[in-house]
Amino acid sequence: MQNMELKAETIRVVGPCNALLFPLKMKERHPLEYVRQFPHLRCRNNTLGSLLRIRSEATASIHSFFQDNGYVHIHTPIITSNDCEGAGELFEIGVSNEAKESAEKTHFFNVPAFLTVSGQLHLEVMAGAFTHVFTFGPTFRAENSQSRRHLAEFYMVEAELSFTESLQDIMQVMEDLFKTVTSTVLSKCPHDVELFHKYIAPGQKGRLEQMLKKRFVTISYSEAVEILKQASQAFTFKPEWGCDLQTEHEKYLVKHCGEVPVFVINYPYDLKPFYMRDNEDGPQHTVAAVDLLVPGVGELCGGSLREERLPFLESRLQRLGLADTYQWYLDLRKFGSVPHGGFGMGFERYLQYILGVDNIKDVIPFPRFSHSCLL
Repeated sequence: MQNMELKAETIRVVGPCNALLFPLKMKERHPLEYVRQFPHLRCRNNTLGSLLRIRSEATASIHSFFQDNGYVHIHTPIITSNDCEGAGELFEIGVSNEAKESAEKTHFFNVPAFLTVSGQLHLEVMAGAFTHVFTFGPTFRAENSQSRRHLAEFYMVEAELSFTESLQDIMQVMEDLFKTVTSTVLSKCPHDVELFHKYIAPGQKGRLEQMLKKRFVTISYSEAVEILKQASQAFTFKPEWGCDLQTEHEKYLVKHCGEVPVFVINYPYDLKPFYMRDNEDGPQHTVAAVDLLVPGVGELCGGSLREERLPFLESRLQRLGLADTYQWYLDLRKFGSVPHGGFGMGFERYLQYILGVDNIKDVIPFPRFSHSCLL
């Protein structure tokens, strides 16, 4: 609905366009899958135009949230020699054909280099100097998946907090960030958000407004497994203690807890990366890790307390055969460390959730995924 009518005295065509040949037709609501075929033109579509304005506002709000709370913004590197997640799903940096001959005997950087999967380890370096730090930039996963939840290139919001000994501190920042940014987007982009909530995900606005009024639920990993085991629903992957939660499990847990975001805490020691803090519990050995699950999407955020105790970290890295590789990381503890922790939030999954968009490829300007890199 436009606010006014225009009565034109003259019309001058600045850039002619053949409407018959142009793939995005006026007054036709194209499916997002169709529009995705035209990455160079789809930003002219109303839906993608609204999405990009919302994305811009959400980006600005995220920066404001952290700066208002005393965080220092760090530009972490895109090229790295670390594998933060330990999953091995990395894009290795290579040289062009012209440079291959000179690079045959050595790596360009003298060591294998990759596109980053996370800025966390570099943030930990900075947290030792600035206390509270964050980064917001592109990350990459060489995961051979074309699912509605995965991209090869996506944006991550990551933060590290020094002087914290409680997972609750990390979870509070996650919840505050989520609610602050969402409230800002709803208030500053009402017409753009309305397009999605009216035509893409009817009812999502009411669900979001209710969610903003409620506290997020917290359950332990062990409690989550018991809930899943007692479910009447049949799962493709049988829930067992010690196994990772699958998307179907995450969505059930959110539904079971009343369709509100759910924190799942204290995961099995052997499931998580080396840097997560040992809870020293038993007989079921866990680490101080947390995942935030949201309706319709599943995992949105992941975080943990970091292992600041040098003997614990040395022992684990030695068992994994990584002590030499991560000597610099041990130095952070060796030369003075404090209890600290942090988290990361997938920006595209966040947009998926608040807007009710089914496919993650439709909330990023130029989606990159397995077998597709248009433009």
